[in-house]
Amino acid sequence: MDLGAEPTIPERSLAIRRAASMLCFQLGWSPLHEMPLPNNRRADIMALRPDGGFACIEVKSGPRDFLTDNKWPEYREYSDSVYFAVDMDFPLDLLPLETGLIVACSGTAEVLREPPVHALSPARRRALLHRFATLAAQRLAWLQDPGAQNSLRMALRVE
Repeated sequence: MDLGAEPTIPERSLAIRRAASMLCFQLGWSPLHEMPLPNNRRADIMALRPDGGFACIEVKSGPRDFLTDNKWPEYREYSDSVYFAVDMDFPLDLLPLETGLIVACSGTAEVLREPPVHALSPARRRALLHRFATLAAQRLAWLQDPGAQNSLRMALRVE
């Protein structure tokens, strides 16, 4: 990549995601990327907080990304709070006030606005926690033994 060139959309998105994840770690949150939800949506980052709550972080690489994707209200059903994570170039006035705001800059991120909390029901929290833990454990196992994932896929094809 040319050092003077404008970052591509995927590069921008990755930089925001990395900075938001680092912020999660600093806050004591446990982030999990690309978490499938029961409503067929996929959270960019779902973070389990120390209090047992869930924060959904939607990464937006630019205004076009935000304006063409209006699924974000559907994440509320599966999180206690919803945040948008953007970079310094994003026009912040586009983002809804009923969400939290995380701004990334030069590899770091900061929460500029906390969202209103809408607590999950105990049953939904338990189901979401189970889904979160299962996915995190699977991903860790696959990292520790990359061949296991391929073996499992092959075994499932045979059945």
